[in-house]
Amino acid sequence: MKTIADKVISFNRQLQYTGPLPSGFGVMNPFQENPETMEVMTQFYYKFYNDNKKRKFLIGINPSRHGAGLTGVPFTDTKRLDAVCGIKMKSAYSHELSSVFLYEMIQAYGSVQNFYNNIYINSPFPLAIIRSAGNGSWLNANYYDDRALFEAVKPFMVKSLKQHIQIGVRTDKAYVLGKKNLAFLEKINREEKLFGELVCLEHPRYIQQYKSKEKAAYIEKYLVALLSD
Repeated sequence: MKTIADKVISFNRQLQYTGPLPSGFGVMNPFQENPETMEVMTQFYYKFYNDNKKRKFLIGINPSRHGAGLTGVPFTDTKRLDAVCGIKMKSAYSHELSSVFLYEMIQAYGSVQNFYNNIYINSPFPLAIIRSAGNGSWLNANYYDDRALFEAVKPFMVKSLKQHIQIGVRTDKAYVLGKKNLAFLEKINREEKLFGELVCLEHPRYIQQYKSKEKAAYIEKYLVALLSD
C-alpha cells in the first residue's frame, strides 16, 4: 500500500505546467531544474510522511524561488532543511522569511516530527511563479497578482487541489495562508466543493515583514487553530 510519502513524491515527479501564461510571467519547476531538489524532497517525505495518516491541510499560495522553489519542500529554505529537518542540500543555499516564521511556529508546536505527523503543507499552484522585472531578471509572483494569470492557471490549481485531497488530507476543514489567498480559494471552493470550511491564517511572509513585533501572538493563533480538532 502506498504511503503519503509515496504519493507526494509521485505527484512531484509528474508535476509540470504546460498551460498558458500572460506575457511577462513564467513558471519555475525545481524538480526538473535541479536533480538534487528531487533527492532532498524525497528524503524529506520519507522521513516525515512514510505512513497513511490523514493530516490537516495548510494551504499556501505558490512556492517562492528561495523556499520550495529550491528545496521542493513547502516553506522550507535550505538553512532550515539542514538545521531542523536534518537534510543537507549541497547545490544551493537559501534563507527565506516565510521559512523563518514557519519553523519558529513548528518549534512552539512541539517538534518538527510532531508537526509534520499532523500537518500537510502545499499550494494550489505547487510551482514557483515568477514575473519579469526587465533586464533579464525575475521576481517572485503570486497566482492572484494578475487577473489574467489567475484565470490561466485556475484549471491547474483545481486539479492540484484535488490531487492533494487524494494524497490524504482532511477535507472537513483546511487552513489557508493569507487573506487574498482565502478570497480566491473561497471562489474555487464554492464551485468545486472541496472543503467543508476554510480557516484563514496570516501568511508567514506578511507576519515576518510587517508584524514581526507581534510574532508571538501570531504563533499562538496558529497553534490554537492547528491544535484544535
